[in-house]
Amino acid sequence: MFPGLEAGLRRMSRLRFICWAVLVMLAPFPAVAQLSGGVVRIGVLTDMDGVYSDANGRGSLIAAEMAVEEFGKTLGGRPIEIVSANHQNKPDIAATKARQWFETGGVDVIVDLVTSSVALAVQEVGRQMNRPVLISGAASSRLTNEDCSASGLHWTYDTYALAVGTAKAVVEEGGDSWFFLTVDYAYGHSLEADASHIVEANGGRVLGAIRHPFPTADFSSYLLQAQASGAKIIGLANAGADTINSIKQAHEFGITEAGQGLAGLLIGVHDVFGLGLEVAQGLLLTTGFYWDFDEETRAWSKRFFERAGRMPSMMQAGVYSSTLHYLRAAEAAGSDETEAVIAKMKTLPIRDAFARNAFIREDGRMVHDMYLARIKSPQASEGPWDLYEILRVIPGEEAYQPLALSRCPLVTG
Repeated sequence: MFPGLEAGLRRMSRLRFICWAVLVMLAPFPAVAQLSGGVVRIGVLTDMDGVYSDANGRGSLIAAEMAVEEFGKTLGGRPIEIVSANHQNKPDIAATKARQWFETGGVDVIVDLVTSSVALAVQEVGRQMNRPVLISGAASSRLTNEDCSASGLHWTYDTYALAVGTAKAVVEEGGDSWFFLTVDYAYGHSLEADASHIVEANGGRVLGAIRHPFPTADFSSYLLQAQASGAKIIGLANAGADTINSIKQAHEFGITEAGQGLAGLLIGVHDVFGLGLEVAQGLLLTTGFYWDFDEETRAWSKRFFERAGRMPSMMQAGVYSSTLHYLRAAEAAGSDETEAVIAKMKTLPIRDAFARNAFIREDGRMVHDMYLARIKSPQASEGPWDLYEILRVIPGEEAYQPLALSRCPLVTG
């Protein structure tokens, strides 16, 4: 071979090798060029010191941190940071903070959002600004119906699922006449409407309802009106401290001893822990998560307990799950662009310590198994947080409103 030609071929081979090496080095990191800013920033917007702070609050922040740590603390070579704020259960404060975070705070996604009026306001900000909003704390089924958003996902539970579990079970046990004690904002209105539908669909009757301000300390006049209705069941369409006060005062007034039953449509482990089993025993409830459900939930909850000093609520577990799935989707999409991430969130499998048989529908509803539970008696409990007996698993497609009944414009067109 001619010497000049041979040297030229060697140079070409070295050039091909260098090009191939550069491509190999770049291939594992397609996300770097597609992530906006120098950091992935998650905003936990929650109730830090109000009536829902036990079920959300600092525990939601801890849950988001656990998701980031499990994911690996970086995305496409960029660090993942968490910021948090107290929305004080006020929609105007929450919407202002969300807009500021998205416009100037470098926040890529907002999570948690307890209180339905707050979640509705922030989801609207996310819709206007085309930014992801992942709702774990709020319950109103409006979030995936008439107020649905292409950039909003409703994660942990909703008022329809609560009604399908608890209201249906109570009617089947003979509690076929209801009077509702309802908190006067979007969540309470949705829960009363959804529970009324389930009661009547299963052969029961709704005798009336009364609405109370949020929050309320003295329920005496409302409970007396509920007692006077003669309904077998007083449906508590409220939550947090309002539910705790309702149950305590119903016992103090002898309402339950006189024969009327209480149906707490949203009761969590922290509510039961605060009430004590002597007062709460026997109540039916519906939940999207229970720390003692299986080995995986126990292991995750133990790690949470080590940080928080208490077991997680279903809302806190939902914050963990939604945050982790967002990060996995952004990684798979190679981008933090909203449409790309939401599309991946809707196609990637959802499997973690929270979710069982889970997927996301076009209306933004994350469908997963729910659980019907009964609160244990003091004698049956084996420890401070041994609170629930799981009666049955409610498959996700049974628990949530059928898509055929959706009022979401993304579905109905």
